[in-house]
Amino acid sequence: MRVGNRFALISDGREFFARMLSAIDASHDYVLAEFYLVESGAVTDEFIAAFARASARGVRVRAIFDAFGARGLTEEDRARLRASGIILILYNEPRWRTFANAFLRDHRKLLVVDGAIGFTGGAGLADMFSPDTKPDTLWWDCMVEIAGPVLNDWHKLFARTWEHCLQRPLDVAARRSTPLNPGECGRVVASAGLGRKDLGRSVIKRVRKANSRVWIATAYFWPSIRLRRALRRAARRGVDVRVVLTGAHTDTPIVHSVGRLFYGRLLANGVVIYEYQQGFLHCKLILCDDWASIGSSNLDRWGALWNLDANQEIDSPSFTRQVEATMAQICQHSAVLRHTSDLAPSWSAHIWRLLARVIFAWSARVVSRMRR
Repeated sequence: MRVGNRFALISDGREFFARMLSAIDASHDYVLAEFYLVESGAVTDEFIAAFARASARGVRVRAIFDAFGARGLTEEDRARLRASGIILILYNEPRWRTFANAFLRDHRKLLVVDGAIGFTGGAGLADMFSPDTKPDTLWWDCMVEIAGPVLNDWHKLFARTWEHCLQRPLDVAARRSTPLNPGECGRVVASAGLGRKDLGRSVIKRVRKANSRVWIATAYFWPSIRLRRALRRAARRGVDVRVVLTGAHTDTPIVHSVGRLFYGRLLANGVVIYEYQQGFLHCKLILCDDWASIGSSNLDRWGALWNLDANQEIDSPSFTRQVEATMAQICQHSAVLRHTSDLAPSWSAHIWRLLARVIFAWSARVVSRMRR
């Protein structure tokens, strides 16, 4: 836990992209960018241009894009990045000889500039997150702007992934961030795939200790047994437990349909479930009393098995008010489910759930062998 930080929640794609681009244009030492989803388009064009301008000023620009998540980034755009002097790494490019390893993905979303300002959250560099480019098919997400000592931890996390990929240390030393006064408390928590569940454990611990509220917003709902149990128990002891999920607007309808099979027991124990109706709700946001967590993790079982994820945890009443406002905005445009009678049965969802259980059982065995 670090003290002396400052956090700002940004829930509009137009604004968080503008702030990120402004930070890159103001850089004078280094820019570190780590993103899962990167697709060619208007948003990525702006970032490539900003990276190129920074590199032309002598700024060291280092980027890690997930090979699978960035499959929509054209060869032309990759060449533009490298021609501008930017060092680009593609994380875990698939190889047929190591099929199981192909499931290991870098799901993080991170931008650190000069050790002075950073951003993390659920958005990637793609047009679907911008209300200017894709207003009719917008993926609604949020990012947190960060200043303070926790940026050193984000730098270390980036450097660890860089060294894993290249087998040599990152050539950019962290610039120590001076604690801000007044400041807020924060902690970086990460999961490194292969079943390591540090991030999930941290959330479950907070849910178990919550006194007044537990609000969770996530895009893909396949929570662990422990998290479901913790949510049910919290609701039964009188905690305001809300789970805010995407509705029919999703990139994976099967996952949404199967995820609804978990609703029954949660609703029966007093958990209130919201389904967002005005687009695809892609944000990953957790609020337990006055503690918040925002980042790349969907708190799903698949992510815990295979993904590199990271969240910014924040213990601050002032940041809590920002989260409250954002959650209220989401819930205003959501359908509310309070009883099991609100659910319509789906036999196809049950079939897909059985298939998913088989896949998860196989994945767990593979992960167990890979960790030996």
